[in-house]
Amino acid sequence: MIDADTIEPDKARSVLFANTIAFATCFACWMVYGVLITFLVENGLYRWNASQIGMLIGIPVLTGSIMRLPVGIWTDQFGGRIIFAGLMLLAAVAMYFVGSCDTYMQFLLAGLGFGLCGASFAVGIAYTSLWFPKEKQGTALGIFGAGNAGAALTSMGAPHLLKVLTDHGQNLEGWRMMPKIYAAALVVKTLIYWFLTHPKKVEHGRGFTMAQRLSPLKDIRVWRFGLYYFFVFGGFVALAQWLVPYYVNVYAMPLAMAGMMAAIFSLPSGVIRALGGWMSDVWGARFVMYMVLIACLVSSILLTIPRMDIESPGQGVTALKSGTVVSVSGQKIVLENAKDGVKEYSLRKKNPSSVYSIAQDRKEMVVWPTFAFWQEPVVKVGDVVEKKQLLARGVTHIFFQANVWIFTLLTIILGFFMSLGKAAVYKHIPDYFPKDVGVVGGIVGVLGGLGGFVGPMVFGYLLQLTGIWTTCWLLFTGLISVCLFWMHWVITKMVRQKAPELLHQIDDDIKHAIRM
Repeated sequence: MIDADTIEPDKARSVLFANTIAFATCFACWMVYGVLITFLVENGLYRWNASQIGMLIGIPVLTGSIMRLPVGIWTDQFGGRIIFAGLMLLAAVAMYFVGSCDTYMQFLLAGLGFGLCGASFAVGIAYTSLWFPKEKQGTALGIFGAGNAGAALTSMGAPHLLKVLTDHGQNLEGWRMMPKIYAAALVVKTLIYWFLTHPKKVEHGRGFTMAQRLSPLKDIRVWRFGLYYFFVFGGFVALAQWLVPYYVNVYAMPLAMAGMMAAIFSLPSGVIRALGGWMSDVWGARFVMYMVLIACLVSSILLTIPRMDIESPGQGVTALKSGTVVSVSGQKIVLENAKDGVKEYSLRKKNPSSVYSIAQDRKEMVVWPTFAFWQEPVVKVGDVVEKKQLLARGVTHIFFQANVWIFTLLTIILGFFMSLGKAAVYKHIPDYFPKDVGVVGGIVGVLGGLGGFVGPMVFGYLLQLTGIWTTCWLLFTGLISVCLFWMHWVITKMVRQKAPELLHQIDDDIKHAIRM
């Protein structure tokens, strides 16, 4: 527990500012492959399939995820200042060498190296929490988490930087300068960081064995928080990178425009995460998590419906009697036989104005799915047909535009609530594990980071398997459902154990409301 008397406000604000800016810089570097790999593939410099692209995009996240636990422990032991600075310098070295990569394996190894940037989160969480009392930690950690906005800096800035460095595509090898610029930014930020921060570490930092440090991991609550973070943070990281190729392929956008659209998703996350920290302080993290998971579930379900322009067999027209076809047009078919004479069969004509297609996307905004139905003759004059033989086949046309602006609005809503959720998850940690923020924050960060690593890879495999880009939202729907069910089950169990009469009262109130 932090004694309010030991808090130094000026130093605390300085450390919080430095941590937030450093985290934003690291996050921007961590996300660079999302734009860079898409650029290299789109311009034909390298030929990698969807799975390979997903692996490259996700590999820096793997390092950042795995290293969060040891980095969190080292932060408790040695202090956040030295660990954060050393981490940025090591990442800068690996980032510099990205500019010299030529093979797939070299890109993988370089990505593993600069992926250390992602571990900066575990340092910042543990280091920041030391400077603020419990009642202000949610807000402080939310402000620190605003560094997530670094993803938007890369999404928006990297495509334009690549344009300049490659002379608008005239000198494609100019891309190699971009990683070196990012490496220089890390070095400069490290120097600034060192002068703005002050040494501080937890009191028991050196007094415990490794087994004692890891003892909180036996608590199932840690893993439940980790699952929540797997979605709200890991999913956010995965989408921050995946949305760039998503916009390029689904909506045929130029890379720079796709980067801007992806930035709309990630840029507000910084401010929103700070808001999430404040809301968690005021209303409690559980309430915020309920709101987050329900809103994300609804958004993901709506995003699951893919763009479609398909035709399906509809209701056809069959002969009621046998006979010979004497007339065929788009509106009717006429049959004649010796016994019953002439029989006309009316057809539903195709109305071109009611049939939308993907080609019309830029001409008209279509919000809801559209359906059109018509019938096409399958017989010709002179054909002899039997009773119940098909005369005209039915065609049902289904079109769903998945309008880019509606899609973007839904992703903004999703990103908004995911950012609230990131702050809410970490608000739990100082409350339940005040002396083990580094370790618990580290493992929760590991699990969250793994979501960012696994996400693009699984998205790529699902895309390769189905050919449908919206399978990523289907995956989210399942994951959110598991999180929501587990959280509700645990909370209900806690209420039953601690206040069974309250739960009965809630049930009675719900039943009474339903009757009314």
